Amino acid sequence: MRFSILLSALVAVLVGFGGSVAIVIAAAEAVNATQAETSSWIAMLCISMAVTATSLSVLTKMPVVTAWSTPGAALIATTAGISLDVAAGAFLVAALLILLTAFFRPLGTLVQKIPTPVATAILAGVLFPFVVGAVEGVSEHPWLGLPMVVVFAVLRRYSPAWAVVAVLAVGVALSYTLDLAAAAPPLAWSVLVWVTPAFDLQAIIGLALPLYLVTMASQNLPGFAVLKAAGYEPPTQKALGITGLASVASAFAGAHTTSLAAITASICTGPDVHPDKAKRWLTGPIYGLGYGLLALGAASVVALFDSFPPALVALVAGIALLGPFVNSIAQSFPKDGDHFAPAVAFVVTAAGIPFLGIGAAFWGLVLGLVLTVLEKKRA
Repeated sequence: MRFSILLSALVAVLVGFGGSVAIVIAAAEAVNATQAETSSWIAMLCISMAVTATSLSVLTKMPVVTAWSTPGAALIATTAGISLDVAAGAFLVAALLILLTAFFRPLGTLVQKIPTPVATAILAGVLFPFVVGAVEGVSEHPWLGLPMVVVFAVLRRYSPAWAVVAVLAVGVALSYTLDLAAAAPPLAWSVLVWVTPAFDLQAIIGLALPLYLVTMASQNLPGFAVLKAAGYEPPTQKALGITGLASVASAFAGAHTTSLAAITASICTGPDVHPDKAKRWLTGPIYGLGYGLLALGAASVVALFDSFPPALVALVAGIALLGPFVNSIAQSFPKDGDHFAPAVAFVVTAAGIPFLGIGAAFWGLVLGLVLTVLEKKRA
């Protein structure tokens, strides 16, 4: 055990949690979750990551760290007219699809065959409302928003992940300084709330399927790539099986899917952690312990965010997702590719208008795939 292992794991926890918890809170608000249900959602995600990261790292002797699906949370936050129990039903279906992928390889192959420009265009469409929301937040509270944007613009040149954490810290400080926040709530222990999933066909098609695809394409596949780049052979079946089981359990506490980490994984897999790559797996249990402690205080985190102005959550979420949005746009429109299909997929998804009661992300995927096939036939 080295101090660098301890430090890397705890930094990954801080960056992962602080950089995207606002997006999960926005997702909970979209499905009309109460404060107690939102607290349960976040606490269960933290428990899930504690269990999955620890078990996968110990079993595989690799630094396998997990995360909640941030793009998935962004997708949920754009959903309208769905209650938490119906959303939980969609979460459960998405989790079962991840489990099925672990044991039925053709399904994973099918996901990998979705054209990258179309998949990333859908993700960009999901993230677009958040980026716009940040602009609206700056317009509504310029003295709050402009300093946050400046801090992000300066610090992202050195560390995009830490820049988001700094933005959150600056936003919290300014909220109190500008008298925009209520008094800080008292500390409280988290309590898990049972949510009985309700199954709705439109929610399964419009939310569960896109949630599964976004989690696979934007979290799990990049997570495997990070491990491979660090010299490890990704434990694909074990990772999908364990995160899938954890996601099934999470749905009954109103929480969405757990997946492999991508950005935070790079903090725990490089030579800075330990010169011997066979020892880097020790970051997993420490990472899990960090999230286990956060699970205890999830209720306080939710109550604290509830005391801040809504513009702060919009600003932090929009700024945090600006980098992934830019990367998605860049991958959606490669220099030598055809841009029509991904452009339509992006516009339909970003519009966020459901059709036949089914969410826009699903229709963006369908139109993107159809137009891709037609373009290939014409060629």
